[in-house]
Amino acid sequence: MPTLALDGRSLTLAQVEAVSRPPRDPSRHPGSVTLHPAAVERMAQSRQVVMERVASGEVVYGVTTGFGRLAEVAIPEGDQVALQRNLLRSHAAGTGPLLPPEAVRVMLLLRANALARGNSGIRPGVVERLLHFLNRDLLPAIPAMGSVGASGDLAPLAHMALPLLGEGAFLSAGGTRAASEVLASEGLEPLVLGAKEGLALINGTQATTGLGILALLRVQCALEALEVAGALSLEALLGTPDAFREEVHEARPHPGQRESARKLRQLLEGSELRESHRLGDPRVQDAYSLRCMPQVHGAGRSVLGYVEGVLACEANAATDNPLIFPGMDASGADAVVVSAGNFHAQVVSQALDFLCIAAADLASISERRLERLLNPDLSGLPAFLAPNPGLNSGYMILQVTVVDLLAELRVLAHPASVDSVPTSASQEDHVSMGLTAARKALRAADLLERAVAAELLAAAQGLEFRRPLRSSPRIEAAHAVIRRTVPPLAEDRSPAPDLTAVLDLVRWGMMCPDGEHGEGKGNEHATP
Repeated sequence: MPTLALDGRSLTLAQVEAVSRPPRDPSRHPGSVTLHPAAVERMAQSRQVVMERVASGEVVYGVTTGFGRLAEVAIPEGDQVALQRNLLRSHAAGTGPLLPPEAVRVMLLLRANALARGNSGIRPGVVERLLHFLNRDLLPAIPAMGSVGASGDLAPLAHMALPLLGEGAFLSAGGTRAASEVLASEGLEPLVLGAKEGLALINGTQATTGLGILALLRVQCALEALEVAGALSLEALLGTPDAFREEVHEARPHPGQRESARKLRQLLEGSELRESHRLGDPRVQDAYSLRCMPQVHGAGRSVLGYVEGVLACEANAATDNPLIFPGMDASGADAVVVSAGNFHAQVVSQALDFLCIAAADLASISERRLERLLNPDLSGLPAFLAPNPGLNSGYMILQVTVVDLLAELRVLAHPASVDSVPTSASQEDHVSMGLTAARKALRAADLLERAVAAELLAAAQGLEFRRPLRSSPRIEAAHAVIRRTVPPLAEDRSPAPDLTAVLDLVRWGMMCPDGEHGEGKGNEHATP
């Protein structure tokens, strides 16, 4: 597989997704990750600036001073190594469950890419060691909680960086392993960090951004499956696709709405079921959960487009402090070292809160279609899609399960990004709560996937009661994918295993309306 050379400017979310997979899976991993030669040159230049400032005795935050509220404390040149070491030790204050392997791989990649921009004053060799960890699948053990998303994701990144010193721990089968043991087994000596390097490693938004990217990828995949679920439900309920006509959506040309309408038209084209009730149907129009799918699904698409733009920008951003710009002053001759605030994750935090809102609403409209499928007063189908209702309860409790999911999604839709608590003796007096928003987004993605799976399961059963009529070729193909995994409900059985099986189809991209059903895109980011 080709090498991915990081330059700090051109990393794509598709590349992030690929690197998040284990290197031992060559069909899905892009091969080794290295630094681009141009990045190495820029990093060497900014490192030279740091060394010149240290030699001159100039006061530079985090280089010749303490950190946060302790920025007024001068640090002698002889204490630089101890300062950086103590920074990593003291800031590794995370708690909670450890982040899953895919999240750690993404954090290593994103931090290395941010440092590759050459504005952080860190030696290329330090970043190359991070990439060695990534390429060898040596993944630091990082607790999931402990960042407010300003001054960077300090605690998570400190846990990520400590193994460079031979301290902290790596993930291993069944738990963790001391970093000192792992480095020894790899034949690696612990690094000694110089001036600014510890600070460069932990000043950044890469935990928030990394988890956010994983959440976005999962919601994007779930939305594609939701289009299929909605079309399946429409067919089972003998709804009309007339509301998806192209001219309707050209008259209100929101891009997301137009795209969802296009996908629904494509999915439903050639339906025998539709033709069966075109004439003589007394209904004038369908309920909103059917008729307004393009408007609601499309609104979700618009949100995802915005979130993707924010995360793609942040993946190639310098989020360190201070930032170093060799030869960038007004005369074009001297370097500038600037203390600023690019570590503040507000833009990412707000975007991920928005992602949670979209996920909650997409699950909400899905639940309404599920209710229509199960309610005989609305569906014209057997109650709860049960064979022999009364003796059998069918999918009666499936909606109850989804209502539970939806209640939690609505809680997760409450924003974290508006909740700022000053930290570091009020030196950091406005924070983003970005990592909280990112954890919420991952959980919201998980719940949305489950809601979509429930609708797919019920809609596939509903279609059985419309036989021998057939739906469109694409819907029949989607139905066949489900039926290869879950048989029709002939009598009551526990829906839980069936729901789990369809959930796997959603997560693996097997319900994507574009291309051949059953191939899938391989979404492996399913850790809640």
